[in-house]
Amino acid sequence: MDLLEGSAGADPALDVALPHALLALVAAARRGAVLRSYRPHPTVAFGHRDSFLPGFQRAVAGARRHGFTPVVRGAGGRAAAYDEGCLVFDVIAPASDAMTGIEARFEAEAGLQARALRGLGVDARVGEVPGEYCPGEFSVNARGQTKLIGAAQRVVGGAWLLSSVVVVAPAPQLRAVLEDVYKELGLDWDPATTGSVTDEVPDVSIGAVRDALLAQYTQEATLTPATITAAEFAAANDVIGRYRV
Repeated sequence: MDLLEGSAGADPALDVALPHALLALVAAARRGAVLRSYRPHPTVAFGHRDSFLPGFQRAVAGARRHGFTPVVRGAGGRAAAYDEGCLVFDVIAPASDAMTGIEARFEAEAGLQARALRGLGVDARVGEVPGEYCPGEFSVNARGQTKLIGAAQRVVGGAWLLSSVVVVAPAPQLRAVLEDVYKELGLDWDPATTGSVTDEVPDVSIGAVRDALLAQYTQEATLTPATITAAEFAAANDVIGRYRV
């Protein structure tokens, strides 16, 4: 499995478009499986369903007021906010029947991530915290009280993409932008459920969290460092319009 690290550039929409371009390439057997890891620019990633809500454009404006770029992601879920204090992990792999095993992939990924955080001293558990933003059965939480990692998945014929956001640094700016965004979308959530790894283990660094997660992924597959090719960037730019707001 290729390991791709680093943001695709200054445009958050390109970071969102790239894994979907890679997904299409994997599905067409034009490249192999990928694990991508990067620190994102300030972004609010809206779910496709969010874009049909009456308050969507007001929510978009609210994200921009906070200095977050709004995008619409291709995978499922509701609005999620992330920035340089977070890590994004995209896993993309071929599958003859990608619809089979969706829940099992969510469960396995969350279990892997929870093990990594427990190794750093976090009381990490798998499960939805009542009132969390972008709720999901396989969120990774701390102490059953605050959400630390959320995931979304997309499947196409021949491949699947599972994308996770790990909130590492303290998240007051994430809570602030989500308060405005969720208010405009008319969605209920409890800001107190938004946590971070450093809320639990204050001295841990983003690099240490990255290393702990990659160590777990390495137990599942051999990771070979690689770079994003010009053709892959071109493929992402070809579809970037789908994710811009």
